[in-house]
Amino acid sequence: MNSYVLGLAVHPPALALSGLRLEEMVYHTAHAALENAGVTRGQLDHITLGACDELDGRSISSMLMAMPAGGYLVDEIKVTDSGATAMCLEMARLQSEEFDIGMVSSWCKSSKTDVESIMRFRGDPFYTRPFGINMAVSDALFAQAVTNEFSISPQEINQRVANNYSRAFVNPRSIRHAVPDESTIANSNYEALPLRSMHRAPLTDGAVSIVMASERWLRAHPGHRPLARLSGVGWATDSYRLDRERLSSLKSVRLAFKNACRMASLQSAEAIDLFEFESQTGYHEAAYVRALGLSPTTVVSPSGGAFAQNPLFCTGLVCAAEAILQVAGQAGATQIKDARRAVAHSCHGFAQQGNVVMIFEQAGGQFA
Repeated sequence: MNSYVLGLAVHPPALALSGLRLEEMVYHTAHAALENAGVTRGQLDHITLGACDELDGRSISSMLMAMPAGGYLVDEIKVTDSGATAMCLEMARLQSEEFDIGMVSSWCKSSKTDVESIMRFRGDPFYTRPFGINMAVSDALFAQAVTNEFSISPQEINQRVANNYSRAFVNPRSIRHAVPDESTIANSNYEALPLRSMHRAPLTDGAVSIVMASERWLRAHPGHRPLARLSGVGWATDSYRLDRERLSSLKSVRLAFKNACRMASLQSAEAIDLFEFESQTGYHEAAYVRALGLSPTTVVSPSGGAFAQNPLFCTGLVCAAEAILQVAGQAGATQIKDARRAVAHSCHGFAQQGNVVMIFEQAGGQFA
Protein backbone atom coordinates (compact mmCIF):
# COMPACT_ATOMS: atom_id res chain seq x y z
CA MET A 1 0.00 0.00 0.00
CA ASN A 2 1.63 3.23 -1.19
CA SER A 3 1.52 6.47 0.83
CA TYR A 4 1.06 9.82 -0.88
CA VAL A 5 1.33 13.52 -0.03
CA LEU A 6 -1.87 15.39 -0.89
CA GLY A 7 -0.89 18.86 0.30
CA LEU A 8 1.21 20.81 2.77
CA ALA A 9 1.75 24.13 4.44
CA VAL A 10 4.74 25.70 6.19
CA HIS A 11 3.99 28.60 8.51
CA PRO A 12 5.95 31.76 7.65
CA PRO A 13 8.93 31.66 10.03
CA ALA A 14 9.88 34.35 12.52
CA LEU A 15 12.44 34.81 15.26
CA ALA A 16 9.49 35.23 17.64
CA LEU A 17 5.84 34.89 16.66
CA SER A 18 4.69 37.01 19.59
CA GLY A 19 1.42 38.03 17.95
CA LEU A 20 0.03 34.49 17.78
CA ARG A 21 -0.74 31.93 20.43
CA LEU A 22 0.74 28.51 19.80
CA GLU A 23 -2.75 27.16 19.09
CA GLU A 24 -3.34 29.89 16.50
CA MET A 25 -0.06 29.22 14.71
CA VAL A 26 -0.84 25.53 14.47
CA TYR A 27 -4.45 26.12 13.42
CA HIS A 28 -3.49 28.45 10.56
CA THR A 29 -0.87 25.99 9.32
CA ALA A 30 -3.21 22.97 9.45
CA HIS A 31 -5.98 24.95 7.74
CA ALA A 32 -3.63 26.02 4.95
CA ALA A 33 -2.45 22.42 4.43
CA LEU A 34 -6.05 21.20 4.08
CA GLU A 35 -6.76 23.93 1.55
CA ASN A 36 -3.61 23.03 -0.37
CA ALA A 37 -4.72 19.38 -0.44
CA GLY A 38 -8.26 20.26 -1.51
CA VAL A 39 -9.89 18.40 1.38
CA THR A 40 -11.78 19.38 4.51
CA ARG A 41 -11.11 18.58 8.14
CA GLY A 42 -14.22 16.40 8.14
CA GLN A 43 -12.68 14.08 5.55
CA LEU A 44 -9.73 13.19 7.79
CA ASP A 45 -9.92 9.90 9.66
CA HIS A 46 -6.85 10.55 11.83
CA ILE A 47 -4.02 12.96 12.66
CA THR A 48 -0.43 12.28 13.72
CA LEU A 49 1.34 14.87 15.86
CA GLY A 50 5.01 15.50 16.52
CA ALA A 51 5.28 17.69 19.61
CA CYS A 52 7.44 18.27 22.68
CA ASP A 53 5.83 19.10 26.02
CA GLU A 54 9.02 20.73 27.29
CA LEU A 55 9.42 23.06 24.31
CA ASP A 56 5.68 23.78 24.28
CA GLY A 57 5.89 24.70 27.96
CA ARG A 58 2.94 22.55 29.01
CA SER A 59 2.35 18.98 30.09
CA ILE A 60 0.44 16.64 27.74
CA SER A 61 0.39 19.42 25.17
CA SER A 62 -1.69 17.40 22.72
CA MET A 63 -4.76 17.87 24.95
CA LEU A 64 -4.77 21.53 23.86
CA MET A 65 -3.08 21.18 20.47
CA ALA A 66 -4.87 18.23 18.82
CA MET A 67 -7.98 20.17 17.83
CA PRO A 68 -6.16 23.20 16.34
CA ALA A 69 -4.08 20.66 14.40
CA GLY A 70 -7.23 19.20 12.82
CA GLY A 71 -7.96 16.45 15.31
CA TYR A 72 -11.55 17.18 16.31
CA LEU A 73 -13.50 13.89 16.61
CA VAL A 74 -10.85 11.83 14.79
CA ASP A 75 -8.18 9.39 15.94
CA GLU A 76 -5.10 11.23 17.27
CA ILE A 77 -1.67 10.02 18.29
CA LYS A 78 1.49 11.94 19.25
CA VAL A 79 5.19 11.13 19.09
CA THR A 80 7.72 13.14 21.09
CA ASP A 81 11.05 12.42 19.35
CA SER A 82 10.76 14.88 16.46
CA GLY A 83 8.38 16.13 13.82
CA ALA A 84 10.02 13.86 11.24
CA THR A 85 9.45 10.83 13.47
CA ALA A 86 5.75 11.66 13.24
CA MET A 87 6.00 11.18 9.46
CA CYS A 88 7.38 7.67 10.02
CA LEU A 89 4.48 6.91 12.34
CA GLU A 90 2.05 8.34 9.77
CA MET A 91 3.39 6.03 7.09
CA ALA A 92 2.98 3.08 9.43
CA ARG A 93 -0.63 4.06 10.09
CA LEU A 94 -1.45 4.22 6.38
CA GLN A 95 0.39 0.95 5.74
CA SER A 96 -1.73 -0.74 8.41
CA GLU A 97 -4.78 -0.15 6.13
CA GLU A 98 -6.78 0.93 9.18
CA PHE A 99 -6.58 4.58 8.05
CA ASP A 100 -6.85 6.28 4.67
CA ILE A 101 -6.37 10.02 5.00
CA GLY A 102 -4.71 12.03 7.75
CA MET A 103 -2.49 14.94 8.56
CA VAL A 104 0.95 15.13 10.14
CA SER A 105 1.52 18.31 12.12
CA SER A 106 4.48 19.57 14.12
CA TRP A 107 5.44 22.91 15.58
CA CYS A 108 7.88 24.71 17.83
CA LYS A 109 8.08 28.17 19.32
CA SER A 110 11.79 28.16 20.08
CA SER A 111 11.49 31.73 21.33
CA LYS A 112 9.18 30.76 24.20
CA THR A 113 11.71 28.91 26.28
CA ASP A 114 15.38 28.52 27.11
CA VAL A 115 16.30 25.69 24.75
CA GLU A 116 19.77 25.19 26.22
CA SER A 117 18.35 24.80 29.73
CA ILE A 118 15.91 22.17 28.49
CA MET A 119 18.76 20.30 26.82
CA ARG A 120 20.86 20.54 29.97
CA PHE A 121 18.13 18.94 32.06
CA ARG A 122 17.94 16.08 29.57
CA GLY A 123 21.42 15.10 30.67
CA ASP A 124 21.71 12.41 33.31
CA PRO A 125 22.01 13.98 36.79
CA PHE A 126 25.21 12.19 37.83
CA TYR A 127 27.64 12.45 34.90
CA THR A 128 26.75 14.78 32.04
CA ARG A 129 24.54 17.39 33.72
CA PRO A 130 27.14 18.47 36.32
CA PHE A 131 29.66 19.51 33.65
CA GLY A 132 27.04 21.65 31.88
CA ILE A 133 25.97 19.48 28.96
CA ASN A 134 23.63 21.26 26.55
CA MET A 135 23.11 21.48 22.80
CA ALA A 136 26.14 23.72 22.19
CA VAL A 137 28.50 21.54 24.22
CA SER A 138 27.32 18.25 22.72
CA ASP A 139 27.47 19.66 19.18
CA ALA A 140 31.00 20.92 19.89
CA LEU A 141 32.03 17.43 21.01
CA PHE A 142 30.50 16.12 17.79
CA ALA A 143 32.39 18.75 15.78
CA GLN A 144 35.69 17.74 17.40
CA ALA A 145 35.06 14.05 16.72
CA VAL A 146 34.06 14.38 13.05
CA THR A 147 36.87 16.87 12.38
CA ASN A 148 39.38 14.26 13.52
CA GLU A 149 37.58 11.38 11.81
CA PHE A 150 37.18 13.02 8.40
CA SER A 151 39.93 15.68 8.42
CA ILE A 152 37.45 18.53 8.02
CA SER A 153 39.02 21.97 7.77
CA PRO A 154 37.64 25.16 9.40
CA GLN A 155 37.56 26.73 5.93
CA GLU A 156 35.17 24.06 4.68
CA ILE A 157 32.81 24.66 7.60
CA ASN A 158 32.79 28.42 7.04
CA GLN A 159 32.11 27.89 3.34
CA ARG A 160 29.25 25.44 3.97
CA VAL A 161 27.59 27.84 6.41
CA ALA A 162 27.94 30.79 4.02
CA ASN A 163 26.54 28.72 1.16
CA ASN A 164 23.53 27.66 3.23
CA TYR A 165 22.78 31.28 4.14
CA SER A 166 23.05 32.22 0.46
CA ARG A 167 20.64 29.48 -0.65
CA ALA A 168 18.26 30.32 2.19
CA PHE A 169 18.14 33.97 1.18
CA VAL A 170 16.36 33.18 -2.10
CA ASN A 171 14.01 30.62 -0.52
CA PRO A 172 10.50 32.13 -0.28
CA ARG A 173 9.83 29.97 2.80
CA SER A 174 12.94 31.21 4.59
CA ILE A 175 13.27 33.85 7.28
CA ARG A 176 15.99 35.35 5.04
CA HIS A 177 18.76 36.10 7.49
CA ALA A 178 21.45 38.47 6.24
CA VAL A 179 24.09 36.50 4.32
CA PRO A 180 27.44 36.63 6.15
CA ASP A 181 30.78 36.28 4.39
CA GLU A 182 33.21 33.54 5.35
CA SER A 183 35.45 35.97 7.24
CA THR A 184 32.57 37.06 9.48
CA ILE A 185 31.73 33.44 10.22
CA ALA A 186 35.37 32.58 10.90
CA ASN A 187 35.72 35.44 13.39
CA SER A 188 32.46 34.95 15.29
CA ASN A 189 32.74 34.10 18.98
CA TYR A 190 33.46 30.58 20.16
CA GLU A 191 30.59 28.94 22.03
CA ALA A 192 32.38 25.66 22.70
CA LEU A 193 35.59 24.77 20.89
CA PRO A 194 35.63 24.42 17.87
CA LEU A 195 32.02 25.57 17.47
CA ARG A 196 31.60 29.28 16.76
CA SER A 197 28.30 31.10 17.14
CA MET A 198 27.79 31.50 13.40
CA HIS A 199 28.47 27.83 12.75
CA ARG A 200 25.08 27.16 14.36
CA ALA A 201 21.74 27.61 12.60
CA PRO A 202 19.71 30.35 14.34
CA LEU A 203 16.54 29.14 16.08
CA THR A 204 13.16 30.34 14.83
CA ASP A 205 9.45 29.81 15.47
CA GLY A 206 7.38 27.83 12.98
CA ALA A 207 5.04 24.98 12.13
CA VAL A 208 4.37 22.53 9.31
CA SER A 209 1.41 20.34 8.35
CA ILE A 210 1.36 17.65 5.64
CA VAL A 211 -1.79 15.87 4.44
CA MET A 212 -1.21 12.20 3.64
CA ALA A 213 -3.43 9.65 1.91
CA SER A 214 -3.37 5.98 1.01
CA GLU A 215 -3.45 4.66 -2.52
CA ARG A 216 -6.87 3.23 -1.74
CA TRP A 217 -8.23 6.69 -0.85
CA LEU A 218 -6.78 8.24 -4.00
CA ARG A 219 -8.33 5.59 -6.23
CA ALA A 220 -11.68 6.29 -4.61
CA HIS A 221 -11.23 10.05 -5.14
CA PRO A 222 -9.78 10.36 -8.67
CA GLY A 223 -10.08 14.14 -8.72
CA HIS A 224 -7.15 14.52 -6.32
CA ARG A 225 -3.60 14.56 -7.63
CA PRO A 226 -0.86 13.93 -5.06
CA LEU A 227 2.25 16.06 -4.78
CA ALA A 228 4.58 13.15 -4.10
CA ARG A 229 4.87 9.54 -3.02
CA LEU A 230 6.56 8.64 0.25
CA SER A 231 8.51 5.60 -0.91
CA GLY A 232 10.70 4.90 2.11
CA VAL A 233 11.43 5.86 5.70
CA GLY A 234 14.14 4.84 8.12
CA TRP A 235 15.01 5.81 11.65
CA ALA A 236 17.61 4.82 14.22
CA THR A 237 18.80 5.90 17.65
CA ASP A 238 22.42 5.71 18.70
CA SER A 239 23.96 5.35 22.14
CA TYR A 240 23.30 8.04 24.73
CA ARG A 241 26.99 7.94 25.69
CA LEU A 242 29.05 10.74 24.11
CA ASP A 243 32.31 8.87 23.57
CA ARG A 244 34.50 9.13 20.47
CA GLU A 245 33.05 6.04 18.79
CA ARG A 246 29.48 7.23 19.22
CA LEU A 247 30.26 10.78 18.04
CA SER A 248 32.39 9.96 15.00
CA SER A 249 30.78 6.78 13.62
CA LEU A 250 27.40 8.34 12.65
CA LYS A 251 25.89 4.88 12.96
CA SER A 252 22.31 6.01 13.35
CA VAL A 253 22.23 8.22 10.26
CA ARG A 254 23.88 5.50 8.18
CA LEU A 255 21.37 2.92 9.41
CA ALA A 256 18.37 5.21 8.92
CA PHE A 257 19.46 5.93 5.35
CA LYS A 258 20.10 2.26 4.63
CA ASN A 259 16.66 1.24 5.90
CA ALA A 260 14.90 4.01 3.97
CA CYS A 261 16.69 2.98 0.76
CA ARG A 262 15.76 -0.66 1.33
CA MET A 263 12.10 0.25 1.71
CA ALA A 264 12.25 2.42 -1.44
CA SER A 265 14.11 -0.34 -3.37
CA LEU A 266 17.13 1.90 -3.97
CA GLN A 267 20.65 0.56 -4.16
CA SER A 268 22.68 3.71 -3.47
CA ALA A 269 22.65 7.46 -3.04
CA GLU A 270 23.32 7.87 -6.77
CA ALA A 271 19.60 7.31 -7.45
CA ILE A 272 18.70 10.41 -5.41
CA ASP A 273 18.57 13.86 -6.98
CA LEU A 274 18.91 15.95 -3.83
CA PHE A 275 19.22 15.78 -0.05
CA GLU A 276 17.58 18.15 2.42
CA PHE A 277 19.64 17.78 5.60
CA GLU A 278 18.73 19.08 9.02
CA SER A 279 22.21 20.41 9.75
CA GLN A 280 22.12 22.27 13.04
CA THR A 281 25.74 23.28 12.43
CA GLY A 282 28.10 23.39 9.47
CA TYR A 283 29.86 20.36 10.97
CA HIS A 284 26.66 18.31 10.70
CA GLU A 285 26.45 18.84 6.94
CA ALA A 286 30.14 18.10 6.41
CA ALA A 287 29.79 14.86 8.38
CA TYR A 288 26.56 13.71 6.72
CA VAL A 289 27.84 14.02 3.16
CA ARG A 290 30.86 11.89 4.11
CA ALA A 291 28.92 9.33 6.15
CA LEU A 292 26.48 8.71 3.28
CA GLY A 293 29.18 8.73 0.63
CA LEU A 294 27.78 11.62 -1.39
CA SER A 295 29.74 12.88 -4.37
CA PRO A 296 30.89 16.52 -4.63
CA THR A 297 28.23 17.09 -7.29
CA THR A 298 25.31 15.92 -5.14
CA VAL A 299 22.75 18.67 -4.51
CA VAL A 300 22.63 19.31 -0.76
CA SER A 301 20.00 21.41 1.02
CA PRO A 302 18.95 23.70 -1.85
CA SER A 303 16.49 25.31 0.58
CA GLY A 304 19.27 26.37 2.94
CA GLY A 305 18.15 23.75 5.45
CA ALA A 306 18.12 24.85 9.08
CA PHE A 307 19.73 28.14 8.06
CA ALA A 308 16.52 29.00 6.19
CA GLN A 309 14.33 28.38 9.22
CA ASN A 310 14.91 26.35 12.33
CA PRO A 311 11.84 25.73 14.54
CA LEU A 312 13.95 23.19 16.39
CA PHE A 313 11.55 20.34 17.08
CA CYS A 314 9.98 20.37 13.61
CA THR A 315 12.92 21.43 11.43
CA GLY A 316 13.17 17.92 10.01
CA LEU A 317 9.53 18.01 8.92
CA VAL A 318 10.21 21.38 7.26
CA CYS A 319 13.00 19.58 5.37
CA ALA A 320 10.38 17.01 4.34
CA ALA A 321 8.14 19.78 3.03
CA GLU A 322 11.04 21.21 1.02
CA ALA A 323 11.83 17.77 -0.46
CA ILE A 324 8.16 17.28 -1.41
CA LEU A 325 8.01 20.66 -3.14
CA GLN A 326 11.13 19.76 -5.11
CA VAL A 327 9.74 16.53 -6.58
CA ALA A 328 6.39 18.27 -7.17
CA GLY A 329 8.16 21.02 -9.13
CA GLN A 330 6.81 23.67 -6.75
CA ALA A 331 9.92 24.79 -4.84
CA GLY A 332 10.04 28.17 -6.58
CA ALA A 333 13.38 29.97 -6.56
CA THR A 334 15.16 26.95 -5.04
CA GLN A 335 13.77 24.43 -7.56
CA ILE A 336 16.26 21.84 -8.86
CA LYS A 337 15.73 20.91 -12.51
CA ASP A 338 14.25 17.44 -13.12
CA ALA A 339 14.10 16.54 -9.42
CA ARG A 340 12.44 13.13 -9.38
CA ARG A 341 13.56 11.76 -6.03
CA ALA A 342 14.54 13.65 -2.86
CA VAL A 343 15.71 12.67 0.61
CA ALA A 344 14.65 14.61 3.70
CA HIS A 345 16.66 14.12 6.88
CA SER A 346 16.12 14.99 10.53
CA CYS A 347 18.15 14.60 13.70
CA HIS A 348 17.35 14.91 17.38
CA GLY A 349 18.90 14.38 20.80
CA PHE A 350 22.43 15.17 21.93
CA ALA A 351 24.84 15.44 18.97
CA GLN A 352 22.42 13.86 16.45
CA GLN A 353 21.78 10.79 18.61
CA GLY A 354 18.60 9.99 16.67
CA ASN A 355 18.18 10.28 12.91
CA VAL A 356 15.25 10.00 10.51
CA VAL A 357 15.42 9.66 6.72
CA MET A 358 12.43 10.04 4.37
CA ILE A 359 12.48 9.44 0.61
CA PHE A 360 9.95 11.24 -1.61
CA GLU A 361 9.39 10.54 -5.30
CA GLN A 362 7.37 12.04 -8.10
CA ALA A 363 3.84 10.69 -7.87
CA GLY A 364 3.19 10.43 -11.59
CA GLY A 365 -0.16 11.00 -13.24
CA GLN A 366 -1.98 7.78 -12.43
CA PHE A 367 -4.45 9.57 -10.15
CA ALA A 368 -5.02 12.61 -12.38
